[in-house]
Amino acid sequence: MISLDEAVTARLESHGERFEVLIDPDAALAIKRGEFDGELEEVIAAEDVFENASRGDRPAEEDLETVFGTTDPLAIIPEVVERGEIQVTAEQRAEMQERKHKQLVNTITRNAVNPQMDDSPHPPERIERALEEAGFQVDPMEPVENQVDDALDALRPVIPIRFEEVTMAVQLPADYAGSGQAQIREFGDLEREEWQNDGSWVGVLTFPAGLQNDLYDLVNEVTSGEGDARVIKDKDELRTR
Repeated sequence: MISLDEAVTARLESHGERFEVLIDPDAALAIKRGEFDGELEEVIAAEDVFENASRGDRPAEEDLETVFGTTDPLAIIPEVVERGEIQVTAEQRAEMQERKHKQLVNTITRNAVNPQMDDSPHPPERIERALEEAGFQVDPMEPVENQVDDALDALRPVIPIRFEEVTMAVQLPADYAGSGQAQIREFGDLEREEWQNDGSWVGVLTFPAGLQNDLYDLVNEVTSGEGDARVIKDKDELRTR
């Protein structure tokens, strides 16, 4: 379950009665769109249906049976969300907007590069400034993934940017290969891997281009600075050596 501070109220009025449930705002929006595939118990603040959630008043069981055909809260909650309205306070809306703004910046930072600087990643601070300069406002009631394209359209007149994947080859010396390769292989899509005769490990990975510096940092971390990572520009180089 989530805390009351994280929840919004979804309200349905039917048959002269009011029904309210407390639920995570993103989950409520996903339920409305028919896109929710999580566990309901993990996104609600109370396994209950209220007549007035702020006071804790509950409707009569016969009213639940009349409107929903059941008294089971877990069956009723999604129906209240689907058929009802999501009540968001000004404070909650501001918090949702700030959170989704950060998610948007993180998504763009992970995936975007600067084509005028040899496809180097854009720092988050640059994305922040460019979004502000472009006047782009995140919609707190829309999933972040649905807003990325609009954000990129707004950013392109301000900074050179494009979404890109990068393929990199990583070599771990024998002393670090056993433990290090498990962490490296989880970083992206492993295209190839090979254990060398000297016990070293070579892997070729593809991942969002904005994470290049993170991979360099990880290689340095797991090898105490003795590993190597390089960008592969030509797919013909994908064979390991």
